[in-house]
Amino acid sequence: MGNKRSKLLKITIPLLLGVILVWYSLSKVSLSNLIGYFKDADYSYIALGLFFGLLSHLSRAYRWKFMIEPLGYSLRFPNSVMAVFATYLVNYTIPRAGEITRATILTNYEGVPFEKGFGTIVSERMADMLVLLGIIGFTLFLEFDFIYQFFTGRFNTLNLLIGVFVLIIITCLFLIFIRKSQSKIATKLRVLFKGLMEGMLSIFKMKHKWAFIFHTLFIWTMYVAMFYVTTFALPETSNLPLAAILIGFISASFSIAATNGGIGSYPLAVYAAFALFYIPEDPSIAMGWILWSSQTVMVIILGGLSLIYLPIYNSIK
Repeated sequence: MGNKRSKLLKITIPLLLGVILVWYSLSKVSLSNLIGYFKDADYSYIALGLFFGLLSHLSRAYRWKFMIEPLGYSLRFPNSVMAVFATYLVNYTIPRAGEITRATILTNYEGVPFEKGFGTIVSERMADMLVLLGIIGFTLFLEFDFIYQFFTGRFNTLNLLIGVFVLIIITCLFLIFIRKSQSKIATKLRVLFKGLMEGMLSIFKMKHKWAFIFHTLFIWTMYVAMFYVTTFALPETSNLPLAAILIGFISASFSIAATNGGIGSYPLAVYAAFALFYIPEDPSIAMGWILWSSQTVMVIILGGLSLIYLPIYNSIK
């Protein structure tokens, strides 16, 4: 009973949060204004952004082959592409269910055991997180003065230093707890951290590790390029500084984990980032909706076609 309730909450809470955030974002800009921005947008830039997004998804599908090969299996590229798009589409319904769907597709059509296929997806996500952390670090380094002035302008410097110090102390105590405690939680976290490290290090043991690293960097370069070129679709966001692009991209990336596919949260994340640079509210929210809508339409079309064509393609021998 408890497990059923927990699963139900995992499904309903992100959906409910998404609905609330959609309502909130639409309350910040009138629907007529939002429709006006969509009508006046330069769709050539939106199309170019979608092209970069498509390249990133194809690269992700090709990269997966490098992780499957060491397991002793061969992954056909069309199946990999369709599995990737199906993953994105399913994630709009149930959080993280797309990864399970992707591993299941691999099992059904390529004969790879589910647990092995799912393990490659987890390792893949760890590589992606490592790159995202690198982008965050690069942004902090590149825009240190702006970020420092932003926080010191809103928070007392002494309180900020105390907050950082307290955070470091809490982190150290947490790591000591994980290392020495024999509780079930600490044991599970130790196993998790060990698995994460092994997964990340396994990348360097691959036969095609440099190709894997290249595709990983290419995927995220295309993500940033997709975000960047789409901002040219509106005159109000066509001259954003690099800091706004990077912070907006990072904020939007994390918003996708908050709700199913970033429903409601993505436009607000873009708005929150652009607001730091005094970009007007209406075009900021409109750009968030344009970015999210264009990507969502692509996923719905290609993900839907993938789910339809998968059994047809694999029935042709």
